[in-house]
Amino acid sequence: MSRIHGIVGPPYPGLGELGLKTARPVLRRLGRAAGLFVRTDRWAEDRRQDLRRRLDRGRPAWLIGINVAAHNTGLALVEVTGDGLQLVCNNEEERFRGVKHYAGYPDRAAEALLPFLEERSIGPDDVCAVVAGWDFAELAANLGRWALEDLPDSLGALRSQSWQGNPMPDLLQALGTTRRLRRALGMRRKPRIVGHRHHDAHAAFSYGVSPFARDDEPVLITVIDGVGEDGPLSAYLARGGEMQLLRQSRTIYDSLGALYAMLSSTQGGWPPLSSEGRWMGAAAWGDGDRLTNPVYRRLRGLLHLGPDGQVSINRAMVRWYRLGTHALYSDELLDILGPPILPEDMWNPDSVLTPEEIVHAPTSPARLDKAAACQMVFEDAIFHVVDHLLRSTGASRLVMTGGTALNCVASMRLLDRFDEGWFERNTGRKDTRLHLWVPPTPGDAGVAMGAAWDFALSAGAPLGPNLRHAFWCGRSPTSAGIRRAATATGEDRLIELGDLGSPERRDQVADLLAWVVSEGGVVGIYQGQGETGPRALGHRTILADARRPDTLALINDRVKFREPFRPLAPMATLEGARELFELSEGASDDGYNAYHYMVLTAPARPGTKEKVPAVVHEDGTARVQVVPPDAEPLCHAFLRAMGRRAGVELAVNTSLNVGAPICQTPEQAIETLHRAKGMDGLLMVGDDGRAFLVWHAVREGAKDGGERLMGWLERWKAETGVSLG
Repeated sequence: MSRIHGIVGPPYPGLGELGLKTARPVLRRLGRAAGLFVRTDRWAEDRRQDLRRRLDRGRPAWLIGINVAAHNTGLALVEVTGDGLQLVCNNEEERFRGVKHYAGYPDRAAEALLPFLEERSIGPDDVCAVVAGWDFAELAANLGRWALEDLPDSLGALRSQSWQGNPMPDLLQALGTTRRLRRALGMRRKPRIVGHRHHDAHAAFSYGVSPFARDDEPVLITVIDGVGEDGPLSAYLARGGEMQLLRQSRTIYDSLGALYAMLSSTQGGWPPLSSEGRWMGAAAWGDGDRLTNPVYRRLRGLLHLGPDGQVSINRAMVRWYRLGTHALYSDELLDILGPPILPEDMWNPDSVLTPEEIVHAPTSPARLDKAAACQMVFEDAIFHVVDHLLRSTGASRLVMTGGTALNCVASMRLLDRFDEGWFERNTGRKDTRLHLWVPPTPGDAGVAMGAAWDFALSAGAPLGPNLRHAFWCGRSPTSAGIRRAATATGEDRLIELGDLGSPERRDQVADLLAWVVSEGGVVGIYQGQGETGPRALGHRTILADARRPDTLALINDRVKFREPFRPLAPMATLEGARELFELSEGASDDGYNAYHYMVLTAPARPGTKEKVPAVVHEDGTARVQVVPPDAEPLCHAFLRAMGRRAGVELAVNTSLNVGAPICQTPEQAIETLHRAKGMDGLLMVGDDGRAFLVWHAVREGAKDGGERLMGWLERWKAETGVSLG
C-alpha cells in the first residue's frame, strides 16, 4: 500500500449520497414513463417468470439486448432453451455505419436483426424481453451524486465539454429508445426495456461463456472500465452460474480506464478509444524498468493504493475531472509529462480519408519512456486490486472484463506475477496458480449480449456452452452480393475458386493462400459473420508472411498506414504457437481458449525472433491468436499449409480495414482492398460456400493490376495440377 500523498476522494460524499437518494425514485418514475424499467421492477420480474415458464414447457425464449447511451452501440439476439443460452448475433452499429466506436442510436444494427427473427419464424413482439446494458435512471442519479459530492470543482467540468464527453445527450437519446426500436423492428407496440447495471452486464456474459463457469470452484470477476452507473470498478465472486457482488468503487474520478485514456490521448496525440492500444504498443519501446525509467517514480504519485485493494486517483495531480478541457494537468503533472496535446491537434486514426497524406508525429525516446511509465503505473493498480481479491476469497481463477481488459500486456504480467510461487508464499497452497480468461468483447460492444445473459441467469436459465469463437456480427455475405460489390466500379476482377463446403476444395484454396503469402503476397479473407469485438480473428482478416523482416514496415506503411512502432499479431495453430511462444499454463483451460481472441500476449521463445521477426514486438512478446480447427476451419487449413510451405504454422493476421471499423459488408471489403495500396488480393466467401478471388485491377503506385497475383496463381496450378473454378 502507498501513503496518502495529495488529495484522495470527494470532499462532500454525504451530500452526494443525499442527492442520489432524493433523485433515484424521481428518475425511475420518469424512466418507467418512457418505457425504461429496472430489474427490480414488478414488470421485470413478470418477464423473468415468463421466461421460466417457457423453459419449463420446453419452449425457447428469445431476448433482445441493446446498448445505447454509450460508445459502441448495438443489438444482440439471444436464444434461451433448456440447454442454456446461445448467442445468435451481436450487431455492432459501427460496422454498418463505417464509423469506429459509433455512439449514436443503433438503427442499422436493429434493422440487421430482422432477418434473424424471420429465419426463426418469430416476430419482434414474440420476444420475451428487451434488455439494456445500462440502468439509465441509476446512471442519471449518480451523475447528480458525483456533481454534488465534488462541489464546487464539479461546476467547472459542467461548464466545459469534459474529455470523456458530456453524458447528458446520450441519456436523452436513451429516452427515445422504445420509440425508435419499435419503428426499426416494426413492432405493434412500444417495447418495455429492462435496464441492467452496466458492470453486471459486462460480468454476466464474460463469466457465463468462460471456461470456468460450469463447476463449483469459485471464480473472481473484475470489471474495470471508464465508468458504470456507480463507479468504474466492480468485483464479483461467482460459483455454479451465480454471481455475488463483492465491491464497487463509488466515484467516477477514480477511474483507471479514464486515467489511461486521458494520459494515452494527451501524450500520444489520438482521441480516447483510439489511443489506449497505440500507447500500450508504444510502451514496449520505452524503458520498462521501474528502477530506471526517468518518469515512472514521479508518475506513480497519480495513484493511492489503499487497504482492501482500493485504488484512488490523486486529485492534486489532475484537473480534467473538475475543469474538463480548460485545464487538463496540474502544475506537477505538467512538470512530469510536459504540456498535453489538445483535441484540435490530434490525429484521428479511425477516420483516415486520404492515407497517402498521413504524416505521423515523431516518436522520441522521451515520449516512449512516458508510455512505458503509464503502462507500469496502470499495472501497479491492477496488481493491487487482484492481489487483495485473491487473498480475501481464496479463488485462483479470474475473468477480467471491462474496457481495460483489452490491455493484453497487463493480462500477461498478471499471469507472470500470480504464479505457483506467489500462491505458496501468500496462501500456503502448493501447485496452484492464477488462471485467467478475457472475453473477445470486454468493452462496451459486449454489454448488449451481457444484459441478456444477466437477465436469463437471474431467471434461473442454464448457462449453455462456453465460447469457442467470436463470429457473431451481422449476417454472412451472399455470393450475389459479393459479385455485385466486386463488379460495381469496373476496377476489380474476380475468378471463382469453387465450393469451400468441400473439405478437399477448402484445403486446396488454403494451400493457394499459403503459396501466395509465402511468396510475399498480402491477401485478405472475407467470409461468414463478422467478428464481434475489436480483433479480426479469421473472418475479416489480412494475412502476410511473418518470416519476412520487411513485412512489418510493408503492412504499417502501405496497407494500414499506421505508426511505425505498431506491432503485428500472429495467428497460429496451437502446435505452432506452442513451438514459438511460451503459452502460460494459467491460460491453458479448454485447450488454451484464452488465446483464441487476441486479448493476451505471450513471450517469444529463444530463436523465434529470427524465425518470424514481423510478429515479435520490441519487448519480445506477441499478441497470439490460437486458431482451433473446429472454430475456423479455413484459417486452420491455411496455417497447416503454411507449415508445409514456410516451415511455421503461423502468419501475420491484421484486421481487414483502413481507417474504419472492421469491414462488415462486401462493399466495405472492396473499399478496403482499394485503399490498402500494398494488398494483392482478397478471398471472399459467400454464404453458400462459393469462394472468389478478387483483385484491384489498376496500375497506380504499388498496384500492378494483379500481375503478381496471377503469376502466383499460375505457378501454383502448375505445381499442384489443381484446376480451380
